[in-house]
Amino acid sequence: MRMNKAFPVVLLSLFASLRLFAQDVLPACPVRGELMQVVKPMREMKLLYDTIEVRVELPAAFKGVGRNEIIDSLDILSPVLEHLRLVKGGILEDTVRILHIGDSHIRGHIYPQTTGQRLAETFGAVSYNDMGVNGATCLTFTHPVRIATISALKPELLILSFGTNESHNKRYNANLHYHQIDELVSLIRDSLPDVPILLTTPPGSYESFRQKRRRRTYAVNPRTVTAVNTIQKYARDHHLLVWDMYNVAGGSQRACKNWQEAGLMRPDHVHYMPEGYILQGNLLYEALIKAYNNYVTH
Repeated sequence: MRMNKAFPVVLLSLFASLRLFAQDVLPACPVRGELMQVVKPMREMKLLYDTIEVRVELPAAFKGVGRNEIIDSLDILSPVLEHLRLVKGGILEDTVRILHIGDSHIRGHIYPQTTGQRLAETFGAVSYNDMGVNGATCLTFTHPVRIATISALKPELLILSFGTNESHNKRYNANLHYHQIDELVSLIRDSLPDVPILLTTPPGSYESFRQKRRRRTYAVNPRTVTAVNTIQKYARDHHLLVWDMYNVAGGSQRACKNWQEAGLMRPDHVHYMPEGYILQGNLLYEALIKAYNNYVTH
């Protein structure tokens, strides 16, 4: 039987067409000494379990301290923590904006800037601004200009640190204090209805006395604990976040003694040495990181 001369041509064409439908060509063997491309891990899977190690060492003088945590039974902080998670993993580049307002403890900058600096070192794109006024109470920030300034910064988290000056009024009234907090929060809500608000309690302070021809003496301010309880009650009643620095540092029994015996209070027994404010900033950072770790693992 004679083979048609066109048959080899048809056969070659058939093989060529079959190659179009064949599997991909096997990769060439790697050249010795040259690095292959590294496969990147799935960022989202890694982020789900990406916790941050944090531990703040307290001075040896600190006794009777409480748990350092942010009370957030309704997961109000979750949107902020999610933004931090995505920024840390490089998924988002938008800056996380936090604003911390308060009295002279904030006006000195060391306390809030310590927290802000550590957050920026940990997560990257974090903007942590502070606005403090010497002698301020909640009512100080109800001025329209200050409310407008707060609103213009568009914070994703707003931290309010008051209570020291309220409690130094010898005519302190818990009901009045409660309504003053409400006045400030209501004005903020008018401009920033959805911003998570974190209330902090004051660290503790003494009040001074001078008797005739005697040196000035100091005693623990007995109204601080009432102011702390008022702040906590307002947070519970209005579903706000709260960080109770007063009880973290030892509460009514030990807070003032702890700060004083550790050499972290100034001679006026109201304000703190730089190292004291740094410790307060680190404690707030630790509380935020604990909240973050709990978020990413649940």
